[in-house]
Amino acid sequence: MIPARSRIRARRFALALLAAPMALAPMLATPAHAQWVVFDPSNYAQNVLTAARSLQQITNQITSLQNQAQMLINQARNLANLPFSSLQQLQQSVQKTQQLLNQAQNIAYNVQSIDQAFQSKYANVSMSASDAQLIADAKTRWQNTVGGLQDAMRTQATVVGNLSTNSTQMSALVGASQSATGALQATQAGNQLLALQAQQLADLTAVVAANGRAQALQSAEQAAAAAQGQEQRRRFLTPGTGYQPGNAQMFYGSN
Repeated sequence: MIPARSRIRARRFALALLAAPMALAPMLATPAHAQWVVFDPSNYAQNVLTAARSLQQITNQITSLQNQAQMLINQARNLANLPFSSLQQLQQSVQKTQQLLNQAQNIAYNVQSIDQAFQSKYANVSMSASDAQLIADAKTRWQNTVGGLQDAMRTQATVVGNLSTNSTQMSALVGASQSATGALQATQAGNQLLALQAQQLADLTAVVAANGRAQALQSAEQAAAAAQGQEQRRRFLTPGTGYQPGNAQMFYGSN
């Protein structure tokens, strides 16, 4: 049996042998040309994750730029003007109808002119007016009525002539509205369609006004003719100034 003191010494010697390489390691110099490559899986995974995140950020930036570019394109489309305009044609149609109304015969579409004409030609027949004056006034009223009827028919013909132009403009505006690339073009097409409707309403108003004028002149002529007939009958029946009997010869050259 090994004494306890010997066992302690043997243990100390073994520990000294194990510690010797560690003590001698600092004394062993590594050659300058030697390079050791150490692979760290944890560091590599971290680097890959960082690169993936950077790539995702770049992708998001590219997508954001694309969305902004598309937004600008849409804004440009919304601000683009409609290439088609029917304003000139509509204005010409309205001016044509307006000029025709301004050319009304004898009695114009004017309150002062109407008042003067009715005061002088359609009011109560003057008892002191001569027969020749009564006949002249009746002829003037008849001419006014005929002129009013002619003006109404001319207005109707002008409005009918505008129908073909309106149809062409409507087709063009509907096509432009359907092919509009943005909100502004669609709005402008809609506004021009409303202008076309306004022009058609103006034509309808002109026809109604012309027909009403003709009917009013015709009614006024009938009323004035009735009043003039009463005056002429009164004069005819008035003793001494009306009918004077006399001899009448029916056949010339008879015995």
